[in-house]
Parts: sequence; structure tokens; C-alpha cells
Amino acid sequence: MGLQNKKIEREEFDKIRKDVLTMWPTGKDVENLEDGFQYQKSITGDKRFTDKLNKAKEEGQTLIQPRAGVALIDEHIVLLKHLEEFGKADLLPSTIDAYTRLCAFKEAENGINASMKEGRSLLNGFPAVNHGVKGCRKVIEALNTPIQVRHGTPDARLLCEITLAGGFTSFEGGGVSYNLPYAKNIPMEKTIIDWQYIDRLTGIYEENGCTINREPFGPLTGTLVPPSMSHAVAVTESILAATQGVKNITVGYGQCGNLIQDVASIRALEEITNEYLIKLGFKDINVTTVLHQWMGGFPEDEAQAFGVISWGSAVAALSKATKVIVKTPHEAVGIPTKEANAMGLRCTKQVITMLRDQKYASLEVDKEKELIKQETRCILDKCLEIGNGDAAVGCVKGVEAGFIDVPFAPAKANAGKMMPVRDNYGAVRYLEFGNIPFTNEIKEFNKNKLAERSKVENRPVSFQMTVDDIYAISKGHLVGRPN
Repeated sequence: MGLQNKKIEREEFDKIRKDVLTMWPTGKDVENLEDGFQYQKSITGDKRFTDKLNKAKEEGQTLIQPRAGVALIDEHIVLLKHLEEFGKADLLPSTIDAYTRLCAFKEAENGINASMKEGRSLLNGFPAVNHGVKGCRKVIEALNTPIQVRHGTPDARLLCEITLAGGFTSFEGGGVSYNLPYAKNIPMEKTIIDWQYIDRLTGIYEENGCTINREPFGPLTGTLVPPSMSHAVAVTESILAATQGVKNITVGYGQCGNLIQDVASIRALEEITNEYLIKLGFKDINVTTVLHQWMGGFPEDEAQAFGVISWGSAVAALSKATKVIVKTPHEAVGIPTKEANAMGLRCTKQVITMLRDQKYASLEVDKEKELIKQETRCILDKCLEIGNGDAAVGCVKGVEAGFIDVPFAPAKANAGKMMPVRDNYGAVRYLEFGNIPFTNEIKEFNKNKLAERSKVENRPVSFQMTVDDIYAISKGHLVGRPN
């Protein structure tokens, strides 16, 4: 049908589906969608992602969730059980391996065989497509906690087919957030169309009584991403998902480090997402939020790393994010042990429990929230304008025009003209605007904030500030001051 933000007709969906299921032999196990519906309906109560999220939102709780995944089914179950029991995780992941993310299923199969031979995981995640529906269901049935698919896959259609039929009740990612930060040569139009298939599959499950949570990936590159840029992507992917029939959406944001800006960002994200969904006619969408603890460089020292984790936990609690994605004290050295992963979870749970009943309100938070929303509207409205009201077309054209411009993204489609930097208090601002369609007033605000830092540090505003900021937290600072 070409690129357009329109619900895929079932006949067209089924036609595309025939090709999708031939991508790897395990695709034959999901030919009968009704089997997937029936299995999903057998998963009830606290094992459903949407139920637990919506209950937490209603009660003002913040749930904790790690990242985790290994190559073999039994070892993956052991890992998740440890995080469930000793980490006290409210929600669990199955982080997918890098080969599966590239649809390199033969290489993933080789990794499984090598892992069996070596007696340890030689993949950096769980190869769900290769393990198939039966393997996925074995994982689901072994745990008492809802499990989400977390990955980084530009074309995740077969992965979604197998994992939804396999009993996973949440699926992460989107056509923008799993292209620009993760891929180099894949056209934006292709990933948007592929993710429309994923959202339509989710919508079909919804129409058959199986509520699935969808979560756009908020942090993007995770490196000094201004809140309004990540919010614009999250809202766009939410609109695209809602169009295909998705009813439960969790929008995310990666912690930047300034308490006022981070709290304001989570609150602005929920409000701006609801605003545009309602504006475009979607009035029955459950919107929840997720804060990703610091995604940049971590200190190697464990005690310092726990400080970073605790700070992110405080932000999640004070902003009333519905859930928080938890880091580990081993972030700086590689894939963490299950014990280290559990320690990060317990640290986060402690802070969130202590702050659960506290409210954080200030004029500064309100002002920052309104600024973030104004900046986000500038980007979204311009994209919708050049797309003649079509969010899919507007998104692709918006990326081409540089209205959506993700800092430090590897994709050729990304303009790479916008450059971020911290202001004097550590909030992430715009150093170079590129083609971001901001008003003169917003541009002047950003410039004035950077001028304040320039005066304090007695050096000109420049890209060197950005470089210094990238490494600052790993060295125990927030703003990258000169020595």
C-alpha cells in the first residue's frame, strides 16, 4: 500500500505474514494465530504486563525491571529466577542477542550450539526465534512475573510473531528508535513499514482479547539526548502504534542527570503523548511511563556505580514513572553477573520504597516541563505538517529534513546536524540546532543557558563542552568542567 499511517487490512497483513514466517523454520509453528490467542488468554493476573503496569500507575507505584538474557533456555530461566527471587524484580526481560537483532538466525543457531558445547553463554542475549514458540513458553511458565521482549531490532516481525505466540506480554521498540540509533544503512521507510506490521499484529491480538503492552525505546542513542527530541520520537511511535490497534503504550525517557529536568521530562512525556493521541482521535489508549537509569558511561568503581544507580532510582520515584529500567554496578566492565544484576535491583527497590510517598513539586519543574512540551510540539507539528497530517509520512520526511535529528546516531538517514550540551546546572540543552524547527524564543532560551555556563567556566561555548560532558559521569561529575 506504500507508506501511510493507515491500519493494515487483514487480507494484506496475511499476505505479508506468509513471507515473514518463512524467515526461519520456527515460523511454521505460529501459522495458526488462534493458538497464540488461546495461549495468551491462559496468562492472567500478575503475569500480564499491562495489568501490572496499569495497577502500578493507579496506585502511584514505580516498578523495577532489569535487562538480562543468555543463549540457552534452562540457563535463561535460572537467570530470570534469580532476578525474580533475589533481585525482587517486579517485571522481567528477555534481552535478545545481537544476531537475532540482525535477523542472522543461522549465526544465532551456531551460537546456541557453541554455548551448549562450552557450557556457558556465547551469545549476548536470548535467541527467541531459534528457540521457537515451545522454548519461549517454557520460559514463561517457569516464572511468576510478567516478561517483556527487549532487543534493538530494525526488522523484528518474526521475533514478534514467535514471542507473542510464546506468551510474552510486552514487546519493545519502534521504527524510529530501533533504526536511527541501531542501524546504518536501513531506509526509514522500511523500518516504519516493518514496525507497522508489528503494531498491527499486536492490534490483532488485542482484538482477540489479548492485551499486549508496546514500548517505544526512549533513550535512543543514550548520549546527551535532549528530552524534546526523544519525546518527539516516542509520541510519533505511539501514534503509529495506536493506528494499528495497540491499546497499551509505555513511553520512555533516558535519564540525563539533572533532577529538575529529569522529573519534568517524565511528567511532560506522559502529558504530551496523551495530548497528541487524543488530538488525533485515539481516546482509549492506556499510557504509562518508563525511566531508563543513566545510559552513558559508568564509573568502574562499584561504590560509585551504586551512586549513579541510586540517583536514577530517586528520579524514577520522584517523577512517579510507572517503571524504571535498572542498571548494574558492572556497567563499565561488560555483561554483569546475575548477582550484580540483582544488587542493582535491590538498590533501586530500596530507594524507590523510601521515596514512594514523597511528592516533588516546584516552580522550576513546572517551567521545565512546559519548555519540554513546547519544544516537542515544534518538532511534531512540523513533521505532521510536511506529512499532510500523516504521521508515518511526516516522520520519514521529518528525518530527511533534519527536524528529527538524534545525536551521535550511526544511521545515514540521520542528519547529524543537531548537537547537545549541558547547561551550567547539568540540564541537556541544544548547542547546535541544525534544522530543528524551534521558535526564536526557544533558541534564545537555549543560547542564554549555555552563555551562563560559558561565563562560569571562563571558556567559549563549543563542542569541547559536549565532549567533556560525555565522559563526566564516569569520572564522578555531571557537567564536564575543565580541570
